[in-house]
Amino acid sequence: MKKFIAFLFVAVVSFSATIAQKKIVNIPDIPGYVTLKCDFHMHTVFSDGQVWPTYRVDEAWEDGLDAIAISDHLEYMPHQAYITVDHNAAYKIAGNLAKERNIILIHATEITRSMPPGHLNALFLEDAAEIFVDDPFETTEKAVQQGAFIQWNHPGWKAQEPDGIPKLYDIHRKLLDKKYIHGIEFFNYNEYYPNILEWCSEYDLAVIANSDIHEIIAETYGHTTRPMTLVFAREHTEESLKEAMFEARTLAYFNNTLAGREDLLRQLFEASVSIGKPFYENERYEWVEITNKSDVPFHMINGTKGAADEFTVDANSITTLRINKETASTLEWDVKNMLTGYDKYLHVVVEY
Repeated sequence: MKKFIAFLFVAVVSFSATIAQKKIVNIPDIPGYVTLKCDFHMHTVFSDGQVWPTYRVDEAWEDGLDAIAISDHLEYMPHQAYITVDHNAAYKIAGNLAKERNIILIHATEITRSMPPGHLNALFLEDAAEIFVDDPFETTEKAVQQGAFIQWNHPGWKAQEPDGIPKLYDIHRKLLDKKYIHGIEFFNYNEYYPNILEWCSEYDLAVIANSDIHEIIAETYGHTTRPMTLVFAREHTEESLKEAMFEARTLAYFNNTLAGREDLLRQLFEASVSIGKPFYENERYEWVEITNKSDVPFHMINGTKGAADEFTVDANSITTLRINKETASTLEWDVKNMLTGYDKYLHVVVEY
């Protein structure tokens, strides 16, 4: 009997090791593109993180991500007395497991300098060790020469900007003029920086959201969806992902809020929300159903007179709306949790 129990235990463990459970993040594709869920900023023991690189892959799988970048610091390695200094180690260690999990693993590092310019992530590198020089502009330039996508991390981080407000310094303008910055974090960890949307629009930059996780992800976010960048790529490949990011086809997503380009927000809203024909009416009113097939609730405000000024279309649900036939010939709202700029919301007109 003991032998049988031991065999059963081994069999269960062996079987379980071949199975993984991935959460479904229900955010639809938009016409012509697949919606990739991504986190391009996280750390391991090879800089100041608490976990081994493969752990980041398993966390990402469980959270329903399609692509990640392990961006250990290029200049800051507090564990180097115990961990060999190798700026490419995390990428090499995590690579095989990422393939098994069908996760696109981006070769990356974080250029870690005082403000200005602050911290920059270099994504899609060939060799992280080769880009390091004393001058931050030259380090960034070396990364760009390897084909890297450069994102400006937490531009309003209070450790570098005590008032929490991002600012453009001369070196940022120089990097932007040379097209050496390609995206900026709108969400980082549990912070957000609303004024960067104007810069992203002016310079045609990707709007980014990342966890910047150092500890175990579940201990930070629990049942909340972690910050992620939605990338609208032609297909689920690294090449398509990279092309989409350089074309700024991204939205920042966290805490049930989306931010970025108006055209992409509109397409995502239209892919998520539909309104049916009236299913009942009387002399004064008619009733319709609004269906939301995404994980994002949409907070509608400033609505058409006679058709609910403010309400929420809950995630993965159907909302019934009563419309006054005399006052509501068209349905229009602002979507409060879809940000197109500083205090600017996506405006939608819904046909029914």
